[in-house]
Amino acid sequence: MSGLGTTPRGPGFVSPHIEPGVPTDPPAPAGPAGGSGRGRPRWLLAGLATVGVSAVTGALAGGWASTGNDGTAAPPAPATATPAPAGAIPSDLVGAAAAALPGVVSVRAGAAGGSGFVTDQSGHIITNNHVVAGASTVSVVGADGRRRTAEVVGRDPGNDIAVLRVAAADGLRPLAFAAAQPRVGEPVLAVGSPLGLSGTVTAGIVSALDRQVRLGEGVRRTAIQTDASINPGNSGGPLVNARGEVVGVNTAIATLEGGGNIGIGFAIPVEQARAAAQRIISSGG
Repeated sequence: MSGLGTTPRGPGFVSPHIEPGVPTDPPAPAGPAGGSGRGRPRWLLAGLATVGVSAVTGALAGGWASTGNDGTAAPPAPATATPAPAGAIPSDLVGAAAAALPGVVSVRAGAAGGSGFVTDQSGHIITNNHVVAGASTVSVVGADGRRRTAEVVGRDPGNDIAVLRVAAADGLRPLAFAAAQPRVGEPVLAVGSPLGLSGTVTAGIVSALDRQVRLGEGVRRTAIQTDASINPGNSGGPLVNARGEVVGVNTAIATLEGGGNIGIGFAIPVEQARAAAQRIISSGG
C-alpha cells in the first residue's frame, strides 16, 4: 500500500478475540517481497497483537491486543447454509456496487474514522460502536460529497453497533437488508473507506458462517467470515451480496505480525446488526 502515498485515516485495528481453533504456530509463509520471511508468525486471539481479529476499523478499527491460545478445545466447524437453486444469485457485482455505493458514508469521529450505511429515509446510519466510541463530534460524508453533522442516537458496545442520524438525508439512498443468510461461496462486496479512500469496493466470497469471535466488550458473537479485502477505515461499512443487499457489517480482520489484510475478515450478521439498531432507535431515536 506504500504506493498510495496516503496515511491511513481509519482508527487503529482492534482485535476482537477469535475463539479457539486458530493455530498458534502456523506454517511459516514465504514472506512478503523485500522481507526476510524468517520466523513463524504468531496468531492473535484477543486484541491488537500480531495475528488477530481486528475490530476492523472497519476493517477493524478498534483496539485490543493479546496473543496466545487459551488451550480450550476447538469449536465445531462453522455451519453452512443449505445451497439455493442454481442461478439464484446474480453474478454482476458491478450492479451490486452501483446499488450499494449511494447509501454508504465515510464516518469521521474525532481523530478516528470508519464507514457506515444509511438504513431509512429518516437518516439513520449504522456503523460500529468502536468507530464512534468516545467521540464528541461525528460527521459523515456521502457519495454526493456532502459533509453532514451526525447525532449519535445510541450505542450497543456488546454487539459493536452504533446508530447515527443526519438531519438532511436527501441524496443518501437507504440500503436494503438481505432477507436470508448468505451461503458459503456466495460472492460479496465490502464497501467503505479503507485508509480514508471513500467509495471503495472490494470483492470476495463468504468463506464461512457462524465463526465465533469476541467483539465490543469481549462478548462472544457469531460472525460471517469473508476473504473480501477489509482494511482500517472499513469498520462499520456494509458487506453486500450480488444484489446489493446488506448481509453484514464489516468489523474485524485477522492479521499477521507487521501485515495488513490477509484475506480473513469478519462481519456482524445482518440480523444481529439490525436487531441491535432497532433497539437503539426505538429507545433513543
